[in-house]
Amino acid sequence: MLKTLAIGAAFALALIPAASNAAGGSGHVEDFQFSFEGPFGAYDQNQLQRGLQIYTEVCAACHGLKFVPLRTLADEGGPALPADQVRAYAAENFTVYDADLDEDVPAKPVDHFPANTAAGAPDLSLMAKARAGFHGPYGSGMNQLFKGIGGAEYIASLLDGYTGEEKEEAGTLFYENTAFPGGWISMAPPLSDEQVEFADGHDNSVKAMSQDVAAFLMWTAEPKMMDRKKVGFVGVLILTVLSVLLYLTNKQLWAPHKGRKSA
Repeated sequence: MLKTLAIGAAFALALIPAASNAAGGSGHVEDFQFSFEGPFGAYDQNQLQRGLQIYTEVCAACHGLKFVPLRTLADEGGPALPADQVRAYAAENFTVYDADLDEDVPAKPVDHFPANTAAGAPDLSLMAKARAGFHGPYGSGMNQLFKGIGGAEYIASLLDGYTGEEKEEAGTLFYENTAFPGGWISMAPPLSDEQVEFADGHDNSVKAMSQDVAAFLMWTAEPKMMDRKKVGFVGVLILTVLSVLLYLTNKQLWAPHKGRKSA
């Protein structure tokens, strides 16, 4: 448990590089309407598959998903790729070191996504849970109560928050971003309009792709969200029925004694 918390904290800090010491405070996070929000929400399978494609073609060059097994891409409630596609995807996109052969070999579904491949780039496995998009007001947490934690919203807002303005400080180039704390970030804009082509012709603007990859990263951070919601609903239903039965039992047991005058 402590190890998991430490990892989450490390990822959260990793998203706040030296650029955050600039003036500006908290950035603006848009409240996107994701399909998985709410007690009965569910992941959009097509959106997760688009997010996977964006991650593979754009994000994987710098960011890893080392806690995510490749085989989970076939899980129901997730991208739900056919088993043969998962095998092909693993072999075509990633390699793992084989100690027996002393060389890199194509990855298999039993392997995990690779770890970070660029210096200083945070692993994204748990990033949607490590970051909070909504706070307050004044530490009350009311925004989180009504809008949720907002990790996916933060990621989508960050990717769509570049203004095009740049500045250089101490030999480092920073980019203005309306969602990043402080307003300036050292990561260059990773997405551009029509950068990724989808087989179904879906909208590939920066705003749309930002939401798709944010939804995918929400799934990597909490792949069993749908199961948790189902178990929670069943639990609430059982407790409700039990409460009614206890009330009726109590009423039946005490009915003969009510109204009886003591001698």
